[in-house]
Amino acid sequence: MPLNPKIEQVLDMIALAKRPKLHEMTAQAARASYEKSAPILEIPSAPMFAVEDLRIQTRDGATIRARLYQAAEPSWAEPAPALVYYHGGGFTVGSVDTHDALCRMFARDGRCAVLSVDYRLAPEYRFPTAVDDAFDALTWLHAHAAEFGIDAKRLAVGGDSAGGTLATVCAVLARDAGIGLALQLLIYPGTTGYQQTASHSRLADGFLLSGDTIQWFFEQYVRDASDRDDWRFAPLDGKRGAPDFSGVAPAWIATAEYDPLSDEGDAYAQKLRGCGNEVTLKRYPGMIHEFFKMGGFVPDVAQAHADAAAALRAAFRLD
Repeated sequence: MPLNPKIEQVLDMIALAKRPKLHEMTAQAARASYEKSAPILEIPSAPMFAVEDLRIQTRDGATIRARLYQAAEPSWAEPAPALVYYHGGGFTVGSVDTHDALCRMFARDGRCAVLSVDYRLAPEYRFPTAVDDAFDALTWLHAHAAEFGIDAKRLAVGGDSAGGTLATVCAVLARDAGIGLALQLLIYPGTTGYQQTASHSRLADGFLLSGDTIQWFFEQYVRDASDRDDWRFAPLDGKRGAPDFSGVAPAWIATAEYDPLSDEGDAYAQKLRGCGNEVTLKRYPGMIHEFFKMGGFVPDVAQAHADAAAALRAAFRLD
C-alpha cells in the first residue's frame, strides 16, 4: 500500500529542513542531533509511580546507566514482571532519554516494570561491548529483581532497530544461562551483517533510514570486516560462533513496509520458526523505520503500540 499520509508528511518535513544526515556528521554530532530530534514526534510521556536512574556494573568493571520505570507501586507480595529494553540508534546514537516516552508507554500499557539500558556506544566502544553491556544488564536485573519488587521468573527483553539486535542476542544468551524469558519484543530488528535483501535495494534512499546511514553505523561499531560474520552482530546469517537457535523465548516481531530492514526481520522470524520457536510477526503497512517513535504525529502508530503492549501482557499472563 502507499505510504501512510502522515508518514509522508514526516518525510517531507525532513526534506524541507535540509539538515545534515547522520552519516554526514561525526558520531558525537550525530548523537547530539538525534537527542534533540528524537522527542519531536513522540507521544506524551505517561506518568509513572517511580522513575529511577541506576548504575549497573559491567563485566569489565565499568558502570552503565539504566532507568527503571514502574507505573504502579511495587508489591513485594506480588512482584511485577519486567521488560529489559535496549534503545535503537545503530549502536552509535540514542540513549535512555531518546526512548523515554516509549518505555513509559510499555510500562503503563504492558503493566510491567521497564529497565531501559544505556549500553555504551560506538565508536568509543566497539563490538561486542554493546552486546556485553546488554546481557550484563539483564543478568543484573535477574539477580536483583526482588529488591525492586520484580518477578525474576517473568522477564522479557526488547528493543528497536539495533536494540532489537541486542534483544535477539540476549534471548539466546539467556537460554544458555538458564534465565527463562517470557518474550523477546523485536521492533524492526537488524539481523544481517550484509545488506543484500530486496528491501535494502528497493528502499535504500528516501525513507528516513538510508543505505549510507546503515553502512556508516556499522563502520562505527565493528572492529573489522570479520565482525559482520559474528552471530552476535548478525543473528540471521552470522556464522562465527553461531549457536543453535532452538528453545529461545517466544518472539513478537514488528516490521515496517517501507523499512530497508523489513526483509531481514521477516527472515529472522522464519529462522526462529524453523528452529521450533513460537513467533508472531506483524508487518505494518505504510510505515517506515523509527515509526514506533512517531506516535505523537502519526495516529496509526497507536495500533502498533497497542499490539506490542498486548504481546507483553499476554506473555506475562496479565490478560
